Amino acid sequence: MTEDAATDERVAAARRAVEAVWHIESGRLIAGLGRVTGDLGLAEDLAQEALLVALEQWPTSGIPPNPGGWLMTTAKRRAIDAHRRRATHERKVALLARDVTTSEPGVDSDQHVDALDDHVGDDLLRLVLTACHPVLSLESRVALTLRCLGGLSTDEIARAFLVPEPTMAQRIVRAKKTLSDKRIRFELPPSSELPERLAAVLEVVYLVFNEGYAATSGEDWVRPALCQDAMRLGRVLASLLPDEPEVHGLLALMELQASRLPARVGPGGQPVLLPDQDRRRWDRLLVRRGLASLARAEQSRRPLGPYAVQAAIAACHARAVRPEETDWRRIADLYAVLATIWPSPVVEVNRAVAVGFSSGPEAGLEVIDSVVASGRLADYPHLHAVRGDLLERAGRHTESAEAFERAATLTRSATERSIFSARAAAAHTFS
Repeated sequence: MTEDAATDERVAAARRAVEAVWHIESGRLIAGLGRVTGDLGLAEDLAQEALLVALEQWPTSGIPPNPGGWLMTTAKRRAIDAHRRRATHERKVALLARDVTTSEPGVDSDQHVDALDDHVGDDLLRLVLTACHPVLSLESRVALTLRCLGGLSTDEIARAFLVPEPTMAQRIVRAKKTLSDKRIRFELPPSSELPERLAAVLEVVYLVFNEGYAATSGEDWVRPALCQDAMRLGRVLASLLPDEPEVHGLLALMELQASRLPARVGPGGQPVLLPDQDRRRWDRLLVRRGLASLARAEQSRRPLGPYAVQAAIAACHARAVRPEETDWRRIADLYAVLATIWPSPVVEVNRAVAVGFSSGPEAGLEVIDSVVASGRLADYPHLHAVRGDLLERAGRHTESAEAFERAATLTRSATERSIFSARAAAAHTFS
């Protein structure tokens, strides 16, 4: 190998190491810096600066034995420099300076575990609750959570949600500026505010997972990487909040749903719907983990929340070896429960599917037609697709074709559009 080739390989190896460490350590790093600086934007900037230093130094100095500790120490040094430029933070400078004198970059020991690392669990919880603060829009919460806790780059987040990178960058910058302008403290909220804040966090993780499991726009049918990021966030939350049943309920829901991903796409990349999936391809490890998380949620003395109920529905599918063994009666009952604790016309659409299988398509049509009559989901493609399926099973093929055509015109997903159009064409052949 030539000297230039060897240099290129060292640079590439160092870059791969930096990227891997960043994905693992970024949340902890930003969380620790956020607690000390009290400013999420500044904490992320310091962490990014440490990342750039690593990219500059590791190709020549080598990857340190403790890469996470190296990044933390380097970021703290940057924090000291930043605080020295701000006289109002002299006391914190002294605290940070004492830490750095006993923790040198690259030292393979536990000496880097200091004031920034002692409360890493609380720090991560502060981070996710701050990133999902109610003063931010839902889009901003998603972007900031994936950026700070998920370790994703702006480009990765932009590509995941099909927006230009400058648009996503502006969204993240505005989110951090809003937190700064509103003087949102990097702290755990009072116990009275925790349920509301936790609900916002779970909503963000749920949204990220759903976008990965069933993309709402673009050419892709699924985006497994987003599902993985959401499950990683869910596992962090489960470790930080072990006594919160809804956290375990959401994790169970994601794991059970994600277990189907290998079977949702055929060999040629074509989508495969639930009734047609080869259940032998379902990830049994994720099924077991999902059922264990659901059991953990059900052990609580508190009533099950909406995520745990949805996980119980997913568990009915996971326990059925063949589609015809699915307990649709229980699923319909669970959707009825879900409708009482989380009223939504979308829940009613899903309940119509379960009722259609448990009590016949005409019974399912009664449920779906009541949603249609309300006018609340007139532009929701899945309402029309579900209605089309029920109409087809009821032998009303002309109406079924019209419903599927309507669904095809409304969806933003190219894959869904092809499915709905094919169903419409098939229904026309029988009409």
